[in-house]
Amino acid sequence: MPSRWFFPFTQEIVVTHPSVRTELADGIAQLTLNRPDKSNAFDADMWQALHDALRWADDTPEVRVVILSGAGKNFCAGIDLAMLMNIQHIIQNDCEGRKREALRRLILQLQGDISSLEHCRKPVIAAIHGACVGGAIDLITAADIRFASADAYFAVREIDMGMTADVGTLQRLPRIVGEGVARELCLTGRRVDATEAASLRLVNRVLDTPEALLAHARQVAADIAGKSPLAVRGTKQVLNYSRDHSVADSLEYVANWNAAMLLSADIQQAVMASMRKTPARFAD
Repeated sequence: MPSRWFFPFTQEIVVTHPSVRTELADGIAQLTLNRPDKSNAFDADMWQALHDALRWADDTPEVRVVILSGAGKNFCAGIDLAMLMNIQHIIQNDCEGRKREALRRLILQLQGDISSLEHCRKPVIAAIHGACVGGAIDLITAADIRFASADAYFAVREIDMGMTADVGTLQRLPRIVGEGVARELCLTGRRVDATEAASLRLVNRVLDTPEALLAHARQVAADIAGKSPLAVRGTKQVLNYSRDHSVADSLEYVANWNAAMLLSADIQQAVMASMRKTPARFAD
C-alpha cells in the first residue's frame, strides 16, 4: 500500500523567503510574491526565489497544485526599475563581445525563471489582483490557469520603456489571445481591465474581490489535487508538448507517454472509487 494518501492530508509547511512566501497545506502550495511595498516588482532576489520555489514544488511529492498570488494591493508591477537600470553594471566588461554575451546569458536566465512555471510538473494557477503589468504578463502567460479579481488590470508595458519584451510574453500571449489581439496589446501597451481580459480569454474567470479570487483558486486547486497526480502531471506534459508540435507528432507523443505511464495503481483506485461512490485516494 502506498505510504502517502491525499485524503486526509493535514501537513502544513511554511517557508519564509524575503521575496516569495511559500505555504503548503492539503496538497496545495501557495507561492506569494512578497514585496508589497514595491507592488511585487521583480528584483534579482525575487527572480531567483521564484525559480527556487517552483523547483521545490516540482521536487516535493506532497505538492499537487501551485497557486501563485501577490501580497498587498497588486499582483506584480513587472521588473523593478532599479534592477533594469543596474543591468549595465551587472554585465560590465571592457570587451564589448563579452559584455554582450553576459547580457544574453542574463536574458536567458530570466527566461528560465519564468519558464519554471511551465517546467514544473504540477499545474500552476495564477490568482491575479490589482496591477499585472510588464514582466508580470510574462509570468502569468506561463501559468496553466489564470483567474482575476474585478480590480485587476493588465498591460504589456515594455513598449513604453523603449524595449522589446524578451522573457516570454511575445511567445506565449499570441497562443492565448490570438495573433491580432496580442500584436495590438504588445505594440500599444494599452491597459486592459479584468472584464476585457476575460473576453480575450487572457483569464478564465473574474471574481468580485481578491478574497473571492483566492477562495475560487483554492477550490479549483483542491479539485485538481484530488485527481490522480500521475494523470495530472501527464496531462500538463502532453498539453505543453501538443501546443508546440503538430497533431500527428502529439498523438505519437501521448501514445508513448501512456505506453509508459498508463498501467498505474491510480486507474484501479479511480475505478474502485467510482464504483463505491467515494473519493479516490491516490499516492503522491
